[in-house]
Amino acid sequence: MELIKKLGERIRLLRKEQNLSQERLGELSNIHTNHIGAIERGEKNVTIESLAKITNGLGITLEELFRDL
Repeated sequence: MELIKKLGERIRLLRKEQNLSQERLGELSNIHTNHIGAIERGEKNVTIESLAKITNGLGITLEELFRDL
């Protein structure tokens, strides 16, 4: 599987583990909900800046995000 898809699935898993909607993660990350969805589906090549915002919104580190990929 492509890394971008694995990363999107990992973000979705971590979001769901915290019972967050895409909308709420978008609010916490300051990223539009449509962009969150596209990232989770592996449709968008995400930037480091966006990943940092997402991990901040999830309350995790970049290291935790990339663990087990």
